Amino acid sequence: MQFAGINYIAVLAGAVASFMFGGVWYKFLAKPWMAAAGLSEDVVNASQKRGATTYLMALAFVAQLVMAIVLAGLIGHLGSDQVTLRNGIISAFFVWAGFVITAIAVNHSFQMRLGTLTLIDGGHWLGVLLIQGALIGFVGV
Repeated sequence: MQFAGINYIAVLAGAVASFMFGGVWYKFLAKPWMAAAGLSEDVVNASQKRGATTYLMALAFVAQLVMAIVLAGLIGHLGSDQVTLRNGIISAFFVWAGFVITAIAVNHSFQMRLGTLTLIDGGHWLGVLLIQGALIGFVGV
């Protein structure tokens, strides 16, 4: 399925796979992430009881879907013959290095958060983008 040079099957696969990656990433790094973010288990549990988890998961998935669509558009600008696994990964890395980690680093610095939070969140978004770029590049247009 394709529209305007974007393969929406690849985009959806990238969004789903990267969302699942995030679940695993933060499952293993939950305690260090909470400590770095300055959150206690009581605060997190209270948030879950209010039903915030469903909203947050939906928001995260929609954000990753939008990210995959935009990344596919950027990769597609290389030319249809250049939509490859290699170029998908390279493009994803450049997006992460140029936009994502820089924005996270600045935000966390002004929020006076620990560098650990930047490493955990930055690593997550690097994984998300690399997964999306690889799938978009592999499936192609």
